[in-house]
Amino acid sequence: MLHRKLRGPSACALAFCGLAASPALATNGYFANGYGGASKGMAGAGVAVPTGVLGLAQNPAMGHKVGNQAGICLTHFLPDRSVEIDAGGPLTPGTYKSKNDYFLIPCGGANWVLNDRLTVGAFLFGNGGMNTEYDTNYFAGFGAGSSPLGVNLEQAFISVNFSYKLSDQVTVGVSPILAVQRFSATGLEAFAGLSIDPANVTNRGDDWSHGWGANFGLLWEPTSEFAFGASYRTRIKMQKFDKYAGLFAEQGGFEIPGSATIGLAYSPKELQKWTFTAEYQRIFYGDIAAISNPNAPPNGPLGADNGIGFGWKDMDIFRVGAIYRHNSQWTLRGGVSHASAFAEGKNAVLNSLTPATPQWHASLGASYKINDRWGVTGSWTHAFDNAIEGVNPALTGVPQNVKARMSQDEIAIGLTYNW
Repeated sequence: MLHRKLRGPSACALAFCGLAASPALATNGYFANGYGGASKGMAGAGVAVPTGVLGLAQNPAMGHKVGNQAGICLTHFLPDRSVEIDAGGPLTPGTYKSKNDYFLIPCGGANWVLNDRLTVGAFLFGNGGMNTEYDTNYFAGFGAGSSPLGVNLEQAFISVNFSYKLSDQVTVGVSPILAVQRFSATGLEAFAGLSIDPANVTNRGDDWSHGWGANFGLLWEPTSEFAFGASYRTRIKMQKFDKYAGLFAEQGGFEIPGSATIGLAYSPKELQKWTFTAEYQRIFYGDIAAISNPNAPPNGPLGADNGIGFGWKDMDIFRVGAIYRHNSQWTLRGGVSHASAFAEGKNAVLNSLTPATPQWHASLGASYKINDRWGVTGSWTHAFDNAIEGVNPALTGVPQNVKARMSQDEIAIGLTYNW
């Protein structure tokens, strides 16, 4: 089953709404910066504080904190991406803005408390951000290049969650994950001559793959004031993209990197309405050849095991957030996060296709309790404009400076039901 390609309707059925959790979210690289409105209202924090059903994607040990709850949400995502190319080399100079600057993304799930020890949940979440579409193909100066130029990567994760209380202070959790991803690329004809498989580099339509992984979580509450959370999501070994075997390293390999998160929450007795949280996350992009292999200069041809990649490094993210419980109906949230740079400036040429440049995120959010059963949560996140800029030493002729940039805004609205 794992080695059989998912195609067409079968893939859509598994992803129910076909990867509607993507193609883009407020991102660190292409990983979402938090899941669900409560987490997003704190710039993605959620490993040490409960943030609803989708927060189980951050820490599977939160089942009892979430309680009996179902939730649905809609995220409005507005990315702004462009590339500036100086004159003096083979790339077509100019400023080019990517299309597709609005996405509407549904999400949801439910959690059930079975007894004092065990909970079970099910939910859908996604990654995104690798999406560009330029009307002008600035690689055409190399001798070939249709329009539009761009790539689209979508990843959805369908998860069942189990949370178990070992004691009054310690809870553990595990979430088996089914991952489904889809990729397409257009306008990359100029790169076919650099590939071990020129026929499978570009314009091959959508290709699908799937794989399995797991997320593990821990929650430790030594006192009523402090909570420590930790989680580890495994690397997910995915089927290869056969249609793009000449583009990605390892003959179309594109696995999903693992990540690890630790965090602390503090609810001071003197300030009973407040909870403060801080956390650190590492995303292991450097473990995935298609993402991390160098391109400036490359070690090998496209599609080879040591083939051209995007030059990404492991990413470190730091977050701080706060919760203020104004009264029995209103809860307010805020947060800031910072991520390390995903790549060096010399990688700007290739990463103009995937300008995952934002490093700073700031968020505000609020929840309103309509009655004992129903509640609504909203959040706004801004990813501040940031760029990667440099010259690729592998380009022939006069070196050209390339600047790829992105900023993002995201508004999430969710409805919850408790029983």
